[in-house]
Amino acid sequence: MHGLIAWFARNDVAANLLMVVIVAVGLYSLSNKIPVDLFPEFEINTVQVSAVLPGASPQEVEEGLTIRVEEAIQDIEGIREMTSRSNEGSSTVTVEVEDGFDVREVLDEMKVRVDAINNFPVEAERPLVTMPKRMRDAIGVVMYGDYDSLTLRRFAEDVRDEIASLPGVTQVSVDNSLRFEISIEIPEWSLRKYDITLEQVADALRRNSTDVSAGNLKTEGGDIFIRSIGQAYKASDFSQLPILTDKDGTLIRLGDIAVLRDEFEETPLRTRFNGIPAIEVEVFRVGDQSIIEVTDAVKNYIAGKQQALPVGLTMTYWRDRSKSIKARLATLTTSAWQGALLVILLLALFLRPAVAFWVCLGIPMSFMGAFILMPFFGISLNLMSLFAFILVLGIVVDDAIVTGENVYEHMQRGTDPLTAAIRGTQEVAVPVTFGILTTVAAFIPLALLEGRGSWYQSIPYVIVPVLLFSLIESKLVLPAHLKHIKPRTGAPSRLTRIQMAISTSLESFIAKFYQPTLALALRWRYATLAIMLSSLFIVIGALSSGQTKFVFFPRVQSEVATATLTMPTGTAFESTDRIVQHMTTQAKLLQEKYIDPESGESIIKNIYSISGGRNSSTGRVRVETIPPEDRSTDIGTQQIVAEWRKMVGQVAGAEQLNYRAEIGWNRPAINIELRGKNANDLAELGDKFKSKLTQYSAVSDVEDSMSDGKEELQLKLKPEATLLGLNLNMVARQVRQAVYGFEVQRIQRGREEVRVMVRYPIAARQSIETLEQMMIRVEAGQEVPLWQIADIVPGLSPSSILRIDRQRTLSITADFNKEQGNLSAVQEELEEFLQQSISTYPGMNYEMAGEARDQKESSQELKFGMFGLLLVIYILLAIPFKSYSQPLVVMMVIPFGIVGAVIGHWIMGMDLTLLSLMGVLALSGVVVNDSLVLVDYINKKRAEGSAVFEAVYAAGGRRFRPVLLTSLTTFAGLMPLLFEKSTQAQFLIPMAVSLGFGILFATIITLFLVPINYLIMEDIKRYCARYKNDMRWLIRKGVDKGKSS
Repeated sequence: MHGLIAWFARNDVAANLLMVVIVAVGLYSLSNKIPVDLFPEFEINTVQVSAVLPGASPQEVEEGLTIRVEEAIQDIEGIREMTSRSNEGSSTVTVEVEDGFDVREVLDEMKVRVDAINNFPVEAERPLVTMPKRMRDAIGVVMYGDYDSLTLRRFAEDVRDEIASLPGVTQVSVDNSLRFEISIEIPEWSLRKYDITLEQVADALRRNSTDVSAGNLKTEGGDIFIRSIGQAYKASDFSQLPILTDKDGTLIRLGDIAVLRDEFEETPLRTRFNGIPAIEVEVFRVGDQSIIEVTDAVKNYIAGKQQALPVGLTMTYWRDRSKSIKARLATLTTSAWQGALLVILLLALFLRPAVAFWVCLGIPMSFMGAFILMPFFGISLNLMSLFAFILVLGIVVDDAIVTGENVYEHMQRGTDPLTAAIRGTQEVAVPVTFGILTTVAAFIPLALLEGRGSWYQSIPYVIVPVLLFSLIESKLVLPAHLKHIKPRTGAPSRLTRIQMAISTSLESFIAKFYQPTLALALRWRYATLAIMLSSLFIVIGALSSGQTKFVFFPRVQSEVATATLTMPTGTAFESTDRIVQHMTTQAKLLQEKYIDPESGESIIKNIYSISGGRNSSTGRVRVETIPPEDRSTDIGTQQIVAEWRKMVGQVAGAEQLNYRAEIGWNRPAINIELRGKNANDLAELGDKFKSKLTQYSAVSDVEDSMSDGKEELQLKLKPEATLLGLNLNMVARQVRQAVYGFEVQRIQRGREEVRVMVRYPIAARQSIETLEQMMIRVEAGQEVPLWQIADIVPGLSPSSILRIDRQRTLSITADFNKEQGNLSAVQEELEEFLQQSISTYPGMNYEMAGEARDQKESSQELKFGMFGLLLVIYILLAIPFKSYSQPLVVMMVIPFGIVGAVIGHWIMGMDLTLLSLMGVLALSGVVVNDSLVLVDYINKKRAEGSAVFEAVYAAGGRRFRPVLLTSLTTFAGLMPLLFEKSTQAQFLIPMAVSLGFGILFATIITLFLVPINYLIMEDIKRYCARYKNDMRWLIRKGVDKGKSS
């Protein structure tokens, strides 16, 4: 290494070429290879089996589909958890795959097992085994105006196709829209008139609406393809299809006996944007596309389209995801400039401006080195990776500062610049290299985190390459630049005089204040150590007593607030829509109330509401606010949501009404899963638990997965049916055909798949009376009304059945206001309550899910990460020191870094979070760097023949400047982030607080604790040596006495 340093120092062309190549390749990689996105990519570790049984109740779906799929796949290796949900007409089984197993292999095995199931109900569609795709939405395009749903849908489809054809845009879809359906409605009287059934009509349509290939005609001129063209695509085409021939020879077509509608499926849906009927087109980012380029293309399209829009139709965009990433790029650029200026200023004041310039030149080179490696690790330019660059900004120059300061010290002694550059770099090469390695080791555990921690996996993939490239720069490039610094000659300029005065004043401070204080501390080392340890115990006490609140997953306010409504299944759509409109009206009142005094515009930008859809009893209202950094008031999204909740009030009969305004993970704060076979016991214990939850003032939005159920009508045959030769299956089948209808076929019309259904008119399916009067065919020409052969008994059917790991499960969730209460304490109380209650219900068990499970998993990972990290740091310190005891001297600083991190949270008025702990983890590797340089210098002085006390005393004075500068530059680099107001930065700031304040406090401690620990370690060694000698003397005395006797 020493020879390589000297060679590059003498050959500055090689050094400059190395730097230019790294910067050039980094810039190329940044502009062409690294995609820009809002959040990092996650590996999907779930596989889903979805199956459809049209018209079946949840219980029938559970028995006919769900249980059979579960039993077929339950013993596949690698399944961590199996969750299934049986709904009306459909089943979904979701498998979470354990870490370390290949998701695609599990998927292939599941496909084989599911395909082998041969006892599904006849009406069931073939199950689909898929791996869910993560859609990376970029921007939403909204069209709104006083138009009907069908017209809006046609406009949206045209816009979708036009946006999809834009260069750089690939994936576009119409959001929250219904599927097209051709509904063929045949009244009962029409069927009687021609003595036909719905089934016969469906069969006739299948036979006549089809294209059939008839092979090739071999002619002399070549092959000619022959096919019949009969496939109908529109309602008008179907109306012309022949159904039967009347007795007089008249051809009866479908249009003669049926009413045909070419519209949407029979599911009500209303979408409004700021109270006006609307439809949304969602644009996504795919592959290596840049989210900024995608959104810019869409915005330009919208601007160009305005003139061509019909009267009364407005087109705009909302939920622009690129805005956040642009703001973070601006933050990074600003923070980089501010941090770099602060670093240069600090170095220029205490060293020399020329040294400061060459040291800071390493920052862009190190960053470019990271850009080169990011595509290989699959890391995009996102919020996390940008945060990592800001985080490492102050740390990246640490090795260059120590090297530059040592070279500068040699120059001050009169050594020529080249020799000073080579010797200065070589002297600190070992401690600087191992210092970087300990920092690298500190960030690696973040790459191993799972669950919620996986959000932060991209941080080490940025920081580690930056640090390794900074090591290359400080060893091979920096010396070649520092040799060009010329000794000061002639009369100094005014700036030079100021710099020299500050530099001299620091040296004067070291000589007059620090070293005398250090001498006093060394003399009273045990008392000083006791005082330092007392500060550690005070902080530990504050943490354990609960004085300092620990919020594992803090709530970070989002710029979009969402209210979700669920009414009992079967609730009339108009009732649900009225409540959604009420919620929208209250949001509009808030929009009028909260006006930004500076801009004069409302804090609430847009209100988007959806009523119905796949389920007519659900609704959702989304409120988009302007970002916090663009507001002049301190009103937060949480405050708006709290007021909105109060204004809407209690909704009578609502099963769920929850409000969310948080960014990131969407798991509930409290989630308890009760499992058992008896549904009544589950419901009873669930009610008790919900009553317990309502006793806590901080708990809100208590919900469970078991709805009140949907009204159902059960058919029970009378004895008369048997006399007529009817059985339950025949009757139920005819009722199903009339109510649900026949799916004749699915046709592809452009990009849309259209279902063709044959059924009774809607009027014949809207009341119990019409159902009772429905005619059941016994045989040709003979029929009886349903009421004569069957009783119709009302009942309740569960709207959805949840199963986890093949057991029926009741999931109870609740939100928790973490500012009003201690979530961990509440979870402990709830677990104690469950343990007492569950003993009276045999065969039932429970599991704490949601945040409690995430917290447990993350805590385990952090513990293992911390122990592993301490072991690695010890090894990395023991190698350069060639000692087993000296690493302990250095590592004693780590707990005091934690003290600084906690004090930093007190100063900033913040709670400790998971990110705070990650910051402490990273801090452990960073704080030992200064201590490493100190101990290395002590060892060198002792090797030169100095006494222990003299070596320790001299090391404190000599290394004071680099230790102080590395800490101040780290803190300066983080300062812009500490005061960042943007939403996306809020959950990252605790990590910066831990690092910044932890390093500051640990530096003050390091300058006294390491010298004290070194002397105490020597005291212990001397005591052990003296004790050893005494024991030898005693043993020898005993042996001599034994011989004499």
